[in-house]
Amino acid sequence: MTFPPYTQNSPSQEISDLLPPAEAEPAEGGPRQEDDDRVGVLDLLEKVGSVVVPLGVTLYALLYMGYQGMYAIFGITPEQAGIDQSVLLGRLLGTLLPLLILGAIVVGILISLGWLLNVITRGLVGRAVQRTREQPWIIAALAAAWAGASYLGWMYFVTALDAADPTAKVSVEASDVLVAAGIGVLAYLVPFRLLRRKPMGRAGLKVLVGALTGIGLGYLLMIQMIYGAIAVLEKGESTALLDAVGFQTQWAKLQDSSGKPLYDSRWMMVLGEREGGYAIYDCDKALTFRKFSESTILTEVQMWPPDRKKGFTCGSLAE
Repeated sequence: MTFPPYTQNSPSQEISDLLPPAEAEPAEGGPRQEDDDRVGVLDLLEKVGSVVVPLGVTLYALLYMGYQGMYAIFGITPEQAGIDQSVLLGRLLGTLLPLLILGAIVVGILISLGWLLNVITRGLVGRAVQRTREQPWIIAALAAAWAGASYLGWMYFVTALDAADPTAKVSVEASDVLVAAGIGVLAYLVPFRLLRRKPMGRAGLKVLVGALTGIGLGYLLMIQMIYGAIAVLEKGESTALLDAVGFQTQWAKLQDSSGKPLYDSRWMMVLGEREGGYAIYDCDKALTFRKFSESTILTEVQMWPPDRKKGFTCGSLAE
């Protein structure tokens, strides 16, 4: 191979000419945009999961405590009614999944409204949100206020337990929300601001806020579950919330092993079965008792309460 001789008068060659041509930019919708979309979706899933997972775990734990409170109204434990962890998980899926579906709908609507406002204001809302996110004290204050408001459920739960009348309803007022949010700001503002200094701290902040949100929702549900159990104890009728959390109000008439009717063929509520024994609630006498399943036959079993007179209350025979 021969090379052309170098001459002094030969035109100089630019360095840029020696470099290979740059790759063309990918067209819109090409591989690079797909990668960016994939990263954006994964980032969104990570952010959502960091909040939803602790929320679901704490909510599940508090719903189990709600089950203990419900069955304590009848004088038994969930275990005596045959409710173990596996049974409880299966029943509570009917509660957690609707909450997840409704929560997804609410979040989707809020995102759509935010996008619409951003379009109407020609990006003003988006820029304002971005500037707010860049202010660590503002984000820490909002997270602290939300954490404080999450304590409302626990506060009302303790109030309901300490009340002289356990059936007394409690209502959430705006002043209570403001007081709880203010206490949260006083307690969590500085710790949350310190957590936002590092990426690991920001991730921990999301987990903590999600857990506190689950605690607040869990205590509110616990109160309603206990109120529902009191309604069943007094009137023999379940509520929509109890049905949603899987509390089964099964009614039947009892017979002995020879087929002889027991308790004057009155309707009994079967709370559950464990270790060869039924947990039964006698609404007419407002009495809970256990009976061996081997010597007991359940007849006319149904999942809805029997027909009663209007204004019926349990314990009429005991009176």
